Amino acid sequence: YPSGNLAIIITQARDQLTCIVQEDEPRTVKIRALFQSDGRSTCYYPTGDEWINMSIQGGQYLDQAGNRVRRWMWPNLSPGPQVPLSPIFISLNHHVGVRILAQDKIFVSFLAMGRQAKLNMGTTVQVSTSSQLPPPAQLGEDELLLLAFRVRILQLFDRMRGCPNFPSSEQWNKMQPPMYLITQAVKILELCMAADISDELRSSIKAIVNA
Repeated sequence: YPSGNLAIIITQARDQLTCIVQEDEPRTVKIRALFQSDGRSTCYYPTGDEWINMSIQGGQYLDQAGNRVRRWMWPNLSPGPQVPLSPIFISLNHHVGVRILAQDKIFVSFLAMGRQAKLNMGTTVQVSTSSQLPPPAQLGEDELLLLAFRVRILQLFDRMRGCPNFPSSEQWNKMQPPMYLITQAVKILELCMAADISDELRSSIKAIVNA
């Protein structure tokens, strides 16, 4: 960002590519969107609530109250009637926008100081017609809380280790946690969305990992 805060991170682990969009904030690393080369992607409202969720089968668009506004299926992934995708454009903030046109045309655009960068985070991954995807893992409330506190503690330890190298408070607040902690925080938020837990607990877990 023009502020100097990190906006977009792209990493590769084995055959998996991951694109993470962060908010323009110096004190916290708030994740606004996550795109993965296996077809899974999620965009978040500024509050941390899920905005758009996509998989290799299709996707859904939620309002800030968690109500599903739109749902679609990618073409040729299931027999019978399908709900097609109407193009979607959202602005994550003043600099980053997401345009969803098709499974292989999901664009992340970054505009700042009169210049633009555009990344295509779409994929051609498809569901095999001869197999079914396994159901997502379901974790209990205690397990989700323990995972969230574990990530938070690791975040604090990482900051403590960096204090000697960043003595001033301004530099300390701009320290970025290691990529594995960012990825773990995102996965915990995804598990919360799939778990049968209360909205209050879901909000508490989001506050812990994004503190």
